[in-house]
Amino acid sequence: MGVRGGKLPEKEESGDCSATGEPGLLLKLELKSNPEALCLVRATVERAAEMLHFPDAEARAIVRSVDEALANVMRHAYQGRPEQPIQVLCSKVAGPREGGKAAGLEIVLQDEGTEADPAKFKSRPLDEIRPGGLGLHFIRESMDVVEFSRKKGKNQLRLVKYLSPAEQQAGSQGE
Repeated sequence: MGVRGGKLPEKEESGDCSATGEPGLLLKLELKSNPEALCLVRATVERAAEMLHFPDAEARAIVRSVDEALANVMRHAYQGRPEQPIQVLCSKVAGPREGGKAAGLEIVLQDEGTEADPAKFKSRPLDEIRPGGLGLHFIRESMDVVEFSRKKGKNQLRLVKYLSPAEQQAGSQGE
């Protein structure tokens, strides 16, 4: 697994600071579709959430969401085939409010697996007691933005979690 990170710019530029625009890029992980790599991704995403001052419960929810999404890529997009490429991009993003201040974490997962139909993404009913089938429900409940797309032959899942204004204040005072 390759890890590429970089120092954040001194001053974020206004405009797009998503992983595709790269001004707020915190790190880029390139891994293979092997479940053994999940523990490294979990630790890395957890550290990124901590660095942006997410409370522990929200950091854990972000990590769970990314872990579940990656497991789904391995299971469904690659049908369990190992050694297939996956990219994980983590970026600092501006919040939905005016002002452009960095206010959240965006994680983009990219794979070259089987094209998925988002209309078929369904969770099972919550009152149905049995294992499995709730990962997508947890991802949607935990993240503020969940967007799936297919671009240039790649599946792309964009997950965003924003800090609340109080959390931003506390984080900026500690830096």
